[in-house]
Amino acid sequence: MNTPSAVPSSPASVAPAMAPAPAPGVPTAGGPGRRGALGPVGLVLAGGISVQFGGALAVSLMPRAGALGVVTLRLLVAAVVLLAVCRPRVRGHSRADWGTVVVFGLTMAAMNGLFYQAVDRIPLGPAVTLEVLGPLALSVLASRRAVNLVWAGLALGGVFLLGGGGFSSLDPAGVAFALGAGAMWAAYIVFSARTGRRFPQADGLALAMVVAAVAFLPLGIAESGSKLLVPTTVALGAAVAVLSSVLPYTLELLALRRLPASTFAILMSLEPAVAATAGFLVLGQALSVTQALAIALVIAASMGAVRTQVGRGRAKGLEREPLPAAGGSAG
Repeated sequence: MNTPSAVPSSPASVAPAMAPAPAPGVPTAGGPGRRGALGPVGLVLAGGISVQFGGALAVSLMPRAGALGVVTLRLLVAAVVLLAVCRPRVRGHSRADWGTVVVFGLTMAAMNGLFYQAVDRIPLGPAVTLEVLGPLALSVLASRRAVNLVWAGLALGGVFLLGGGGFSSLDPAGVAFALGAGAMWAAYIVFSARTGRRFPQADGLALAMVVAAVAFLPLGIAESGSKLLVPTTVALGAAVAVLSSVLPYTLELLALRRLPASTFAILMSLEPAVAATAGFLVLGQALSVTQALAIALVIAASMGAVRTQVGRGRAKGLEREPLPAAGGSAG
């Protein structure tokens, strides 16, 4: 899953894959800077492609290191990179601050662990589609608007089609893991907001990543043992971390300086489709027509929920700061 490149400061508005609004004075889509937004859009799309192809690479690495081993390598490398870049301050924080960042880190570890267990059993596209239901449900519940029943209905229709009426075409355990990852994604959004209010910049994210890596290390060692020390495996694991975390963070941070949150959110809502494409190109995971339609319905529901949230904020004349979704998926 793509963890967010910025941690929000307010949980007031929740929408799938949304990121902080641009700073005052920054051109937004539809305004004078519309042409200038093409560059940031390209950066976001590149970040999304990087995340999902990183997920596809992770799936191909699983025979070498196992699902838990791959998660361990990704979290460790991401933690090292974030520590080096952010250099977070560890002193001067209260017990409540540390409690929040620890829960955030454990949520992150669970989210990634469950997702990688899912893609070890079911294709990448359906896994990301099921996972995105977590933040989508959070968005619908937080909005409390009747129109969101439409988006919820679309999402449920997509899930029904994806499972063929009973998930007979997908491994039940993989489906359960993907739904669990989605629930953790929703929890991740909530705790990322709380962490953002207690820690400056991305310090909380860096510290939480360390917590996640340390928490997951025993699981990775138990499953993979000395396989984690094989140079080829380490190199591939580092590539997964770069593609799924480091590169998307950088691209999104650059894009969000000039890109409105609503545009970012809609672009990130396309991740199930990008994941399905990556699964097909890298792993040979072809989708049936029914599964493709299911993914399209969930994408439409996600985009609709995003537009509803944005429209609600504008109607009230509020400058809202929507919550990001880690990225897209855990891929």
